[in-house]
Amino acid sequence: MNLNDIHKEVKYRSSRSGGAGGQHINKVSTKVELLFDVLNSFSLTDKQKAIILDKLATRISTGGILLLKCDETRSQSRNKEIVFERFINLIKTALTPVKNRRPTKPTRSSVRKRLNNKKKLSEKKSNRKFKDE
Repeated sequence: MNLNDIHKEVKYRSSRSGGAGGQHINKVSTKVELLFDVLNSFSLTDKQKAIILDKLATRISTGGILLLKCDETRSQSRNKEIVFERFINLIKTALTPVKNRRPTKPTRSSVRKRLNNKKKLSEKKSNRKFKDE
């Protein structure tokens, strides 16, 4: 996965950011949306596309477009940088393979301790019972 190739495939869309800000915010488009077409990407292999489509299914539209938004700062260029960093981190985490879990058995001593504690507790409770004499 080459970052330069991916950067060329990414498209940005800017719009006015919501919230407080006065007169200036009503004139300037600082909110940035990153659009990435996963299905038609040339920089990803078919296997990588399938993994991304599976793991990020909730974030991808029916047309196969991944959409990320950022309106944290008042600077459009800084928002572009932030949203691209998020995008790269998202893609990298989606493509990292999941480690297989190796099932383990409890050790003999831990089993022995558990059973001994269980026995002590049952003896303690049985001693509380009222005995007829």
